[in-house]
Amino acid sequence: MSYPVPANQVETLYEIKKSKFIALAGFVNSRESAMTLLDQAKAKYPDARHHCWAYVFGNPNMPTSAAMADDGEPSGTAGKPILNVLQHKDIGDIMIIVTRYFGGVKLGAGGLVRAYSAAAQQAIDALEVREEIVLDDVFVEVDFKHEQFVRHIAEQASGKIAQCNYSHCVDMHILLPNAALDDFEQQMAPIALSIKKQR
Repeated sequence: MSYPVPANQVETLYEIKKSKFIALAGFVNSRESAMTLLDQAKAKYPDARHHCWAYVFGNPNMPTSAAMADDGEPSGTAGKPILNVLQHKDIGDIMIIVTRYFGGVKLGAGGLVRAYSAAAQQAIDALEVREEIVLDDVFVEVDFKHEQFVRHIAEQASGKIAQCNYSHCVDMHILLPNAALDDFEQQMAPIALSIKKQR
């Protein structure tokens, strides 16, 4: 299973009635990484009145988490429109922060919603995406003589060896793309002392 995620960070500028909306879009996959990106925007534009944001973690079709904040703008006029843009794009593990400089002309609630939506959309349009492949955890126990074979099979399946423990046998923790699991299990069946999956 794979889904598109941001391949880079982009910053775009949207101006309306002298108000500036600076949108920053980038890859985040945890609350911690999201707050780091938010701190980055605040540090770059410390004198801005509002840093409104929204994020979606995980597969965009089944997000593990989504959140938003209006940061002092009237409720529902900033975070929600940004989140709406994200939810209509097939991109996961993404955050958009829109920093606003007020230009002296009030936009009204409808105007704010449109402006934050347009700023978020502009950032999405400028963003490059890459495929994020979801890896599943597989735990395999084999005799020492089979270790190289298991490594070879995992590598061919675009997997990676997360950990190896040596005792009376080799206990291997392997990360494998979901699509490769069945094949891998079939190849392990004759040699594995045990095989466990975690999803």
